[in-house]
This record gives sequence, structure tokens and C-alpha cells, in this order.
Amino acid sequence: MSKIKSSTELTDLYEAMDDQRKQSLSDFADFLYAQADPVSREIPPPVEIPRPQKETVVGAIKRLKETYHMVGSMSVFSAASSLMTEHMVKGRDVVEVIDEMEALFIDAYDKLVQENTPEEARSEE
Repeated sequence: MSKIKSSTELTDLYEAMDDQRKQSLSDFADFLYAQADPVSREIPPPVEIPRPQKETVVGAIKRLKETYHMVGSMSVFSAASSLMTEHMVKGRDVVEVIDEMEALFIDAYDKLVQENTPEEARSEE
């Protein structure tokens, strides 16, 4: 029995295929996914890193990335980047910007937990 390939190895194989084989692989993956029970993964809790009294926006982004290391969504980082720009270019209040950034990361974390909680466990809440 061969070993299970990593996602990188699978991506490399996929990238080497022509469009017809890519479509076949995608169809087969959809089929396998539909046949299986949903897989959930345990999302670790955020790392408790206290917010300093005087914090810069850049420092807040670093802290939040460490606190919510499991959140990898580019949309969160894009929104945080926009908030940083509002602070630097438009002079928006640092505390207000950091508060919004924290809310972005909390929402992204909550969504990640929700997406990875089995449906049976959700109905018990």
C-alpha cells in the first residue's frame, strides 16, 4: 500500500495534468466527498496574549496573528490591512482601528470553529 500523499504532492500532480484529467480528478474528489461523513478538525483555542496599553496598529496585527494563528483567511488580513491604511493615511484613531481588527479576528475564529464543528454537536448547543 502506498503512503498518503501530502497536499503539496497532490497539487504538484494536479498542476502537471491536462484540463481533461483535472476535470476528472475534480469530479472524482466531489464524488468521494459526497460519499464520506463530514470530517471535522479540532480548532485550538486562541493564544492568550494581553493587549498592551499603548499598541501600534502594526503591533496589533502581529499580536492578533499570534493569538489567532489558526486563522489563515486572506480576507481577514486584507481587511486588517485596509484598517491599517485608514489609520496611517486618513489618521483614524489607533484604538478604534485595533478594536475593529480584534473583532475581525474574533469573527474569523468563530466562523472557523463553526465550520469545523460536527452538525450533531451544533444542534446540542
